[in-house]
Amino acid sequence: MSYMRQTWSFHLLLLPALIIVIIYQYVPMLGIVIAFKEYKPWLGIMNSEWVGLDHFKYLFTYPDSVQVIINTIIISSLKISTNIVIPFIFALLLNEVRKTYIKRCIQTLVYLPHFLSWVILGGILIDLLSVKTGIINRFIELLGFPPVFFLGDGDWFRVTVIVSDVWKDFGFSAIVYLAALAGINPALYEAAEVDGANRWEQTMYITIPSVLPIVAVVTTLALGKILDGGFDQIFNLYNPLVYNKGDIIDTFVYRVGLVGGQFSFASAVGLFKSLIGFILVVVSYRLAYKFANYRIF
Repeated sequence: MSYMRQTWSFHLLLLPALIIVIIYQYVPMLGIVIAFKEYKPWLGIMNSEWVGLDHFKYLFTYPDSVQVIINTIIISSLKISTNIVIPFIFALLLNEVRKTYIKRCIQTLVYLPHFLSWVILGGILIDLLSVKTGIINRFIELLGFPPVFFLGDGDWFRVTVIVSDVWKDFGFSAIVYLAALAGINPALYEAAEVDGANRWEQTMYITIPSVLPIVAVVTTLALGKILDGGFDQIFNLYNPLVYNKGDIIDTFVYRVGLVGGQFSFASAVGLFKSLIGFILVVVSYRLAYKFANYRIF
């Protein structure tokens, strides 16, 4: 009780945030019962017919939903892998820049895209990648090759999604690795120099091993996002021509639920994704604790 008397003001500061989280995060969870009913808006949730697991059974027999799950896993896996490897390499290279003002300029330039929304970047990419007027295709034609339908061909669409996602976030993602690099004991490099090790050998035997635990943490925690393909990005770039290769769970739920009016089926798909994501988050945190000794609580 004495502890609460001393810290009640701090708990009071948390109260508004706690109320907001409860109202907007936990109360809406009551709506997941729609996934087990044949929901009709004019009847309401309570009066709609109970159908049990019918929507979940339909989920695994509906051809589009199976393809959507496959698309999500492929796109998410490629995003996770590239957003681990490229920021790591970039951090290693930036760490070798000795001029502070040059390093800061590079950091600022690569961080900027992270703070732009996909609504803005989507419009920019649509203009840049246009078959008829896009500057990218104009350059390709100058090289003697036919224009590429980046946003209309399924395979090229996946490449575009991965590359644009890396371009947007790799600078910001590298902050974690740069922080880890800054924490390496300089005495290790001094000892290596005394022993005659060059910069490459110092990187291979000091820098990379010192950062690998952070890489392990980032990798294992990223497993929890394997079914999160990035709704904002896909929604602002995709079109019916690339549904077979670019449609993910989140955009599928939006299109089927809000646009198509199949609220119960869309809720079942969303609940399936949430359950799998929850399991993966728990597993990833256990792996992070086991292999990198990382834990939150």
